[in-house]
Amino acid sequence: MMNINELKFDEKGLIPAIVTDAETGNVLMLAYMNRESLDISLNEGRTCFWSRSRRELWRKGETSGNVQHIVSIKADCDKDTLLIAVRKEGPACHTGSESCFFNDVYDSGNAPFSYEGLMALIKGRKTDPQAGSYTTYLFEKGLDKILKKVGEESTEVVIAGKDNDKGETIYEIADLAYHVMVLMAEMGIELDDITRELASRHVIDHKVKQEKMTAAK
Repeated sequence: MMNINELKFDEKGLIPAIVTDAETGNVLMLAYMNRESLDISLNEGRTCFWSRSRRELWRKGETSGNVQHIVSIKADCDKDTLLIAVRKEGPACHTGSESCFFNDVYDSGNAPFSYEGLMALIKGRKTDPQAGSYTTYLFEKGLDKILKKVGEESTEVVIAGKDNDKGETIYEIADLAYHVMVLMAEMGIELDDITRELASRHVIDHKVKQEKMTAAK
């Protein structure tokens, strides 16, 4: 553990802090800390920054409720930048986005697939409808249509699995996952909500216990 006195604050007494989601690794935001806000963050276990525009301390979530609980803080090799992993309550961005980084400047088209990226595209078809888009069509038809598709795709997964056809089962599970994500977007459910739910219940062990209890009856 390094001594925080070794950190290099700039001429204004500030150090940039990159905040990431401890569960997903996604970058959430970039803010600045001074020595006082860093001390508060360490003492309270939640992020506190220095607002350069308002020139005052800024406890993240103090008014919005979107608190960030600190898991770890690391300094880079030059000790002039912080990397803070957090468990967050609510979105990081004041716009309501999970991350402040959502404006594309450049995309080579070769970016690896991610569920976060797919969810962003799905949400985009809801907020910015595109003619001819199947996803936009689902949102326009509404919740009942989306639920119907989720039910249909669930049945297709069961049929493919029953046939013991691995390739077809993969294909149908992908279809189901997509339609479930459309449902999530329609209902305002975030990927992190599902991650937290699974993490909180230890679903594998609980399911085993439930099966044993059912068998005992």
